This record gives sequence, structure tokens and C-alpha cells, in this order.
Amino acid sequence: MRQLFKGWYFKHQNKDETLAVIPGYCKDHAFIQILTNQESHIYNFSSLQIRNGSIYIGDCSFSREGIVLLLPDIEGTITYGPLLQLSSDIMGPFRFFPMECRHSVISMNHTTTGTVMLGEKAYCFDQGKGYMEGDSGSSFPSSYLWLHCNDFVTPCSIMVSIATIPFYGLHFTGCICAITYQGKEYRLATYNGVRILAATTHHICLSQHRLLLEIEIQAGKKGKPLLSPKAGLMSGTIHESCDARIRVRLWENHRLIVDERSRRASFECMVGKG
Repeated sequence: MRQLFKGWYFKHQNKDETLAVIPGYCKDHAFIQILTNQESHIYNFSSLQIRNGSIYIGDCSFSREGIVLLLPDIEGTITYGPLLQLSSDIMGPFRFFPMECRHSVISMNHTTTGTVMLGEKAYCFDQGKGYMEGDSGSSFPSSYLWLHCNDFVTPCSIMVSIATIPFYGLHFTGCICAITYQGKEYRLATYNGVRILAATTHHICLSQHRLLLEIEIQAGKKGKPLLSPKAGLMSGTIHESCDARIRVRLWENHRLIVDERSRRASFECMVGKG
């Protein structure tokens, strides 16, 4: 499938607030979406440029080193520490096939420094945490669950996506999940033989060989609206929550190796017809 849209997701958290910034482009324009715990905004532009690995939209820039925002009512700079990259492409062998939506994980966790003014409110991300991913293709999946969190007491970050995937005229439920915990990476995915035992807005359970992952979710209030791509146009709407409560447990060979809780997970759920 042709690449009709491409977007990047830059997430920043301090002890109280979340700021997600989503630059991208679709068939007819470029955009920047802003998401916080309280509100969401979208700014449209005629075009986007990529030079030397950096993204430029209007007077804003985005890179692996940080972001610069200069928008109506939003202004600031956030810089990043070293990125925590996965050992290999999260799509595995599916990266070689035409996909409706291709996902990438750029950094599971990194430090942040800087301040963004949103209206009269200052968001300070000194000694904060960041996460970075991207999507490209033609449309978001018709049905999916997506969750990310790196707001834990111990060094841990988790990303999981479970989605309806169209594939050569058929459909299947696909899963990609990565966990980095105290310097070690765990990967549960369709291409690794994962079994999806549960996938609801309250409970995710995945089994793969010696690994068993269980996530309990309390999404709380309805998330803030964001636009999403359909056939290359930003004509869909999704809702993302920045304050879902979760408990993550991972067993290996029946031994509990991860047991973490957070009140500040990012969570999306879309249910629709394929």
C-alpha cells in the first residue's frame, strides 16, 4: 500500500503533566497535534520538510535531539538525553510487506529538559521522561488497542498494540509489544508466536513460549480527541487518555519478574468494522 500519511509521536512527562506532540502529513496538508491531560489542539500547514533526519513544519522542528515549538499560544524547547532504542524493528518480518499501517518505535525511554508555555501555563520537563514512535501508511486500523507507559518507579517502559490487520484480502488480529526492564528487552509479537488471551479496555493478557504478560487497565475519563488517517486523509477521530491506571506483570518460566504500577499510562482504543 502506498504511503499516504506519516506521523511521529513525541511524548513528554513530568511528575504531574503529559505533553504529546504529533507532527505529520497526509494527502493534502501537514499538521501538528498537541495533547495534554486537559486538552487537545490541531494546527494545519501546507507542507512539511525533512532534512538531515529532522522534521520542519512552519517555525517548529522535531528531531531525535529534541523539539522546538512556535505556534499560536504554544512556545518552547525540549531537549532529549540518549534514546533507548529497541534491538530491532518492532514490525519484525512484516516490515517487508505492504501494510495498511506501519509502526515504528524510536525510543522507549529518554530524559527530557526544557519548558513549553501553553497559553499562560508553563510545562516544565526538566528531569522528565520521553517516548518516541511513528506511524505511516494509508489508514489507522479499524479496531485497535494501544498503550504506552514509562512512568514507573523502576527503569521500565512498555508499548503494546493489538489491532485488526488487513493482509492480502484477509484480516487477522496482530500484536506487537515491547518491554524494557532494568536493561533487558522483552518482545511479544505475532511473528514470535504470541497468543492473545485477552484484549479489552480493562485487561490485556499475552502468552508467548516462556513469557506471560498481564496488564490491568483503568482508563478513567474519556480521552481527548485527536484526528487520525483514513485513506490518507485526517478524517477519523480517536481519543487518547494520558492518565490511565495500569498494573503490569510479566512472568518468565512461571517466575514473576516484573510487577509495576502507574497512574499515568497513555491509552487509546478504537472499535469499528473492518
